[in-house]
Order: sequence, then C-alpha cells, then structure tokens
Amino acid sequence: MKLLRIFLPLSLGCLSLGANYAEAQKLRPPAYPLITHDPYFSLWLFQDTLSAGPTRHWTGEAQPLEGVVRVDGRSYQLMGQTAAPLRAIIPIAAETPYSARYTFEAPAAGWEQPAFTTGASWKIGPAPFTNNTSQAGTQWTSRDVWVRRSLKLSGARPTGKLVLLLLHDDDAEVYLNGVLLLKQGGANGSYERFALPDAARAALRQGDNLLAMHCANPQGGAHLDAGIYAAGPEPTLLPAARQTSVTLTATQTSYSFEAGPVRLTAQFLSPLLLDKLETLARPVSYLTFRAQSADGKPHKVQVLLAASASLATNTPYQRVATQVGKAATLNWQTVGTTTQAVLGQSGDNHRIDWGQVYLAAPGGAAKVGTGTPQALKAAFTKTGALPSASPTQSSSGTQAQNTALAAVLDMGQVNQPAERHLLLGYDTPYAVQYFGQNLRPWWRRDPAMTMAKALQAAEADYASIRQQCAAFDKKLYADAQVAGGREYADLCQLAYRQAVAAHAIAAGPKGELLLLSKENFSGGFIGTVDVTYPSAPLFLLYNNELAKGLLRFIFDYSESGRWQKDFPAHDLGVYPLANGQKYGEDMPVEEAGNMLILTAAVVKRDGKPDFARAHWATLTKWVEFLKRDGFDPTNQLCTDDFAGHLARNANLSAKAIMGIACYGQLARQVGDEKTATEYTALARDYARRWMQIAEDGNHYALTFDKPAGSWSQKYNLVWDKLLELNIFPQEVAQKELAFYLTQQQRYGLPLDSRKTYTKSDWILWTATLAERDADFQALVHPIWLYANETPSRVPLGDWHETTDARQVGFQARSVVGGYFIKLLQKQFASKP
Repeated sequence: MKLLRIFLPLSLGCLSLGANYAEAQKLRPPAYPLITHDPYFSLWLFQDTLSAGPTRHWTGEAQPLEGVVRVDGRSYQLMGQTAAPLRAIIPIAAETPYSARYTFEAPAAGWEQPAFTTGASWKIGPAPFTNNTSQAGTQWTSRDVWVRRSLKLSGARPTGKLVLLLLHDDDAEVYLNGVLLLKQGGANGSYERFALPDAARAALRQGDNLLAMHCANPQGGAHLDAGIYAAGPEPTLLPAARQTSVTLTATQTSYSFEAGPVRLTAQFLSPLLLDKLETLARPVSYLTFRAQSADGKPHKVQVLLAASASLATNTPYQRVATQVGKAATLNWQTVGTTTQAVLGQSGDNHRIDWGQVYLAAPGGAAKVGTGTPQALKAAFTKTGALPSASPTQSSSGTQAQNTALAAVLDMGQVNQPAERHLLLGYDTPYAVQYFGQNLRPWWRRDPAMTMAKALQAAEADYASIRQQCAAFDKKLYADAQVAGGREYADLCQLAYRQAVAAHAIAAGPKGELLLLSKENFSGGFIGTVDVTYPSAPLFLLYNNELAKGLLRFIFDYSESGRWQKDFPAHDLGVYPLANGQKYGEDMPVEEAGNMLILTAAVVKRDGKPDFARAHWATLTKWVEFLKRDGFDPTNQLCTDDFAGHLARNANLSAKAIMGIACYGQLARQVGDEKTATEYTALARDYARRWMQIAEDGNHYALTFDKPAGSWSQKYNLVWDKLLELNIFPQEVAQKELAFYLTQQQRYGLPLDSRKTYTKSDWILWTATLAERDADFQALVHPIWLYANETPSRVPLGDWHETTDARQVGFQARSVVGGYFIKLLQKQFASKP
C-alpha cells in the first residue's frame, strides 16, 4: 500500500512529539526503528502501517507490542495484531526439553517407521541437535543427523489446524508415524510454522507416536528441532485507526492517526544521545500518546498497550513468570524466563532469554497488569479497563506467547490535547562475558544500581530528554543537509539508531568503557575490528570516548598476551561471549590497517596523543607488520570477506599505506620526529609505487596484476583526506571518482568489477573523496533510492544489489555508522 504522508498542523503539538523541523519526509524506510538500545533490546516495524503486522526484533522474530485506542466506548487497532496462540501436541525443545535417539551414520531403509529397530550406532541425547557449542543440546558436527523421538499422547485427537514448528539448518525432512509431513530445503534460522496436511491428523494417535527427522548440513551452522502444535482460533479483528502520517528522526518515530472523532499520535523515543553517556546507556525508552478532539467536542479516550512476554525470550514457546512492582510515582509489571540462563548462549539469530522486561506507568491515570493477550484486549474493548484479576501462574510459569504485560492510559474527556506516556525497559545483570569474567552493563556498573532506580531517573528526566532529543534530531538533520544535501540527511537520520543499537556498552575489568558490536546476520561475532572500522565515524563525530571504547578491547587482547600474532585479532568471540577470536581465518592487513587508522582518528579528535602513547608498543608491532607485508598483500580476506579471497588487492594495499602514514603522524604527535619522518616517507614511497602498478588507463585496477577491465572502490583513501596525511596526490582520488560516475547502477555503485552488488557504507566513504558537492550527491542519490525502494522490508541492509535494490545479506548492522563520514570530514576540516 502507499503510505499517506499527510502532516498534522502544529496545533496538534507535533513539535513536542517529533522534530517537525524539516520538509515533508519523502524517504520510506525499509523498516522503522521503535525501541532501540542494544542487539537484544531492539524492536522494529517491518511495514509502513503500525497496525498492519506485529512489531519484530531486528532478526525478524515477532516480539509484539499491541495498541488499541477506545474512543467513546468504540475500540480501534493502533498497532500490531494478536496472533492465534499455539498449543503443544508434541512440544519443541525450546518449550519442553526432551531426549531422542539419534545417529550420524546413514541408517537402513525404513528408519522413519515406528517398527524400525535401532542398532548400536543410535545413541540417546538431548535436543536440539546443533554445532553451536554455547547452546544446550547434542553436538552435531557431521554432515547428517537422523533422529527418532518417541512419546505417548493421551486424550482425544486435537481439532482445528495442526502446524509443524521446525528449526532446520540445512535441508530437513520430518515424518510422523512413518507419514511424511514436510521436506524443506535450506536453513531458516528460527522456528517456522508449516501448515500440516490432513494426513498428519490421521497419523496422530493415542498412545505411542514417533516423530522422525533427518537433516543434512553440508556447511556452516547446524541445527534441528521440531514439534507439532494445534493452532487456536483466529482473533477477532478490530477496525483500524486510520494512519495519516509517520515521521522518523534520529531518536524517535512518531505515528499519527484518526480514530473516529479523535486525532491521536503515538511516539517511540529511544534517547540515544551519544554525548549524554548515562542517558545513552540506560535501557529505557518512552512511548507517548497524545489525543485531541477533531470536531471540537469532548470525547472519552483510553489507550491499551500490551507488550508480549516474548520480548524476554528467544522463542515465544519458552516459559516465563511475571512480577509486579512500584516505586515513587511509578507502577510496573516485569516478565522474564523461568530458567534465567544468564549469558548462557551465543549466536547470530538469537534473542535474549534472561533478564527482565519492564513496562512502567506513572501513577494516577494509568493501570498496569498481566494476562493473555486475548483476554487483555477483550476486557479493554468491552470495559476500557484491564481484567479485574491477573491469572494465577503455575510454578513452571506460562508460555511467552500466552503472556503479556499491559497498561491502560486514561486520557479522560479529551477536547484540548491530552498526553500520557509509558516507559519500556530491559534489566540485565550483565552485558557480556569478557575472557571468562561477566561484565556489567555501563548503566549498572555500580552494584547498587537497580532497574527500579533507573526507571525513576528516566521518569524524572522525561520532559528534559524529549526536549534534548528534539533539539539533537533537528541539529543532526540540519548539519547533514549542509554537509551533503537533503538525501544525505535522510540517510543519516535513518542510520542513526540502528548504528548505535548494534552495540553493548559495558564496564571493563578496570571500570573502563567498552563499546562492543554484534555482527548482526553476518556471523554474530562480537567486537569485530572490520565492523568497528566502518562504524566508527558516527562515534568519532559525537563522542570520542565511545570511539575509544571500540578499540580498547582489541589493544587489551594483544597486550594481555592472549593474542600473540603481530597483527590484531579479527574479533573477540560470538556475541555476547567475548572470550577470544572465533572467526575461522585472520585478516592480517585489514585489521592492522584498521586499528592504526582509527587510533590516528581518535588522537586527532582528542587533540592530544595520550591514547596512542598508552599503546605505542602494540602500534609499533602492527606497523612493522604492514611495513613488511602490507603493500602487496598475499591472498587473503579483507572487510568485504563475502567477496572471497583476493591477492594483490589494490584497495587493501591502500589501507596498509594509510596505516603506515597514520603511524608516522602519530609518531610526530608523540614527539618522535625521526620515526615520523621515516614512516611518512615510506608511505609516500609506497603510494608512488601503488600508482604505477595499479594504474589502468582512466582508473586504478582491482589488483596489481590488472585483470582486464577490473576496478574497485578505493574507499580506504578517504583517510588521506580526513586526517590530512597528504600521501597520495589529489588527482588519484579524482581520477577514480570520475570513473565511478560512469559505472553506477540505479541503486548504487558496485563494490568492484566482479559483481553488481555493493556496500552502501563504502559508497558514502567513496563519495566523501569528491571535491564537488554535485559529485558527492550523485553517488549518494542511488543509495537514497535503494533505501526508499528496496523490496527487502528489514532494518537497513548494508549489502544490496545495485540492479534491483534487494538485500543480499546482513541487516541492522552498525556499519551504517559509516554514513556519517562526510559529517566527520567537515568537522575535521574545521579544526585548526
């Protein structure tokens, strides 16, 4: 559907609910950030209309927030929809742990039949079957696994629709009592519902049943688990409030509606103010509702907000327990899993299942409670209130899909504008594990800090934070528009929350600030150097202490002796376990160049060399590696590892040259003029040689051996401009820019001549090489088109096809912080 872009008059208070400072917004985001704090606490809308589907974690798993407005006794859907609940017939391991017989050796024919006799190769082990060593279950590292799960069922055969819940990586087939239920290729990464044929119901019987599964895993991750569920009745749909506009700014997303004779706005504000560290680190967002009569008459208005317990689980089938709390003017409900396996699992497509979600409401005109989503909604639509009593929980808790926290905001008889707000927070005792030590999140570095105190502080700050966020959003957009034009400003405000929220802010072993990224949908690694590198411009721009926090743990890894190679590690592990590199291969030139360049950028931003001086021996070891092996790289990976290995990579060589030059600049800043002269001269000599062997007519080649017609974006050269290194003659970048402008597709400049896909963050770096605003904007425009027109409705992907705007891979990654490099260049250029 087309999104209506009708902007409300200022009399509705839009300036307080969203920074209505720019022209009518034209960009349609691929997905809308709603609640964004870290890789676990991250809620998005994957469509344009708030009521058209559930809110989702950035991975795509539904984590529903549902909203209903009641006007003069009539109810309208504002956001989300209640999903039909599932009842377990044969539960998955995520809901009820089970063990099964399995074998890694190909069994005889008929292995899926109940009468089959298993031999000595069949063992007994717990589900799921996986090669994820951090996850409970049976380790599966061979190509194939065959599983036989026996169980007894009592009672009548279930009525209604049956579905198979299946998590498979890769190709899977599932049988019930010898009847084939499903064959499914590929991998899905999370439990997926598959409708079952009538034969499934016929095969299900009282007494003994056999669920048999086979999965093949030729490469990569491995996982298998399945169960059978009965689907409940579909919920009754309410008429939807008519959405009239949506506005997205750096820190907030606001929706406007007409609900009968009332106009309503709903604002999601995550106060990610990078220069206000305590506010930034506090995992509390605000949801504000504002109502006003549209016909000049008073109308009774109430709003229901229900937050699914799945916000605190990896799957909606896990067991949860709720609690009630109160402090000062706030009332709240919390929910978390009954198991609470703190930092118990790591992985990419994994959501948090420990800690507690808090839904808090200021007292007076707000009530909070818990119940099933269906019961909460039914009671509210009928009475305007929550059910009179919360349901009694069993000792084992209730399923997350059948549990929600809820608040009712009574706006009273509305004529003039009326506002009410809620707070949504996530409490975790620890943020990450760091070489065996569990580290506290920055906001809880003081053991006396609690979520109750954090919520009270957030409530006390509510009015001032809204003002600060509105001012920041306005300034960010204005600064970006001056630096690069309106389309560049649109991209910056779209990227902002995503880039920040792909990190955890932790207090290190000595109390130092650590900013640890998660490689969202690109392996799940934590603290990856070649993710830090493109992400860093945002943090260099707004808070240099956060930029240092991206580097400290890599220095620590080398300086502690845990990493002994003469170049930096690729990563620290798989999120949230930072116990040592897990990526299967080093990227020597890539990571050494990255760390030297970013250290030089931090020092330039600081205006003093203390940070470099503290790590001088390590920086020297890394630059000696680049001096020896960086100029003409051997066959190895770079940041763009998805493109495969490449020898004699001209862009990677340029990074090495920049790293050497940065060391020379740093040496001058620490007072070592002799070393500064030596390494600056070396970098310039390498640059001259680079120009000779990479030159290929009207551009520079992909590799030094110059395959016919090859080329690549030389985005690493941008640091020569930003840091004023003056290593390459200016005509090198301009020659490349002129060539790039002849190679663009509708949705961007390809990464290089091998494929038509691209990386949008690198295009922004490449564009920043331009001396003319028109050239910069010519390179940015296709990226704006990609964001606006991509059919891949997920949080912004940085790896996409330039021909059709489809996501190739990755989403919700921090690397879009690299979009801010043009703003950073302007800031650096303004310094004396």
